[in-house]
Amino acid sequence: MRDIHMICRACETPDGERMKTELYNLITDHDNRVGYQALWIMTHFNDEEIIRLLPKREMLTDILLTTDHTGKKRLILTLLERMPADKGSIRTDYLDFCLSRINSTEPYGIRALCMKQAFTLCRFYPELTGELAAQLELLGYGELSPGLLTARRNILRRISKLKDTPQKPEGSDR
Repeated sequence: MRDIHMICRACETPDGERMKTELYNLITDHDNRVGYQALWIMTHFNDEEIIRLLPKREMLTDILLTTDHTGKKRLILTLLERMPADKGSIRTDYLDFCLSRINSTEPYGIRALCMKQAFTLCRFYPELTGELAAQLELLGYGELSPGLLTARRNILRRISKLKDTPQKPEGSDR
């Protein structure tokens, strides 16, 4: 962990751009272990460095959608979850990925992160939150880990709060 924190601190310096570029390049290394370790380091970035990753969101999403490596999926989802998202950051292929993984055989961590990301992407559109709620209701019929149950319950609660909050019409300032 000391080495990871040292690398993270080095990335925060004015000369750290070169190191961050190298980390980005290592993500797609032919050796999945190297890519996994580069992502592992990036998950330890502070919030300011995560914000600086925003220009790499598309690249990270593309890698997520194409990788078969479970660990890389989990770490990329972790990075994407830490990035702010707005109405303009919705990618339908990414949303479809997240929705399809909620009721899949993926590991619990990936499923929980996909639930959270699906909510983050759907929260701007009532019809999409309805679809997410339906996926989460289906999830309730199987045996779930305590973590998945908690994530499901929390997201359903947040969806319920969205329904209770009056929505502003498009283009309205108030």
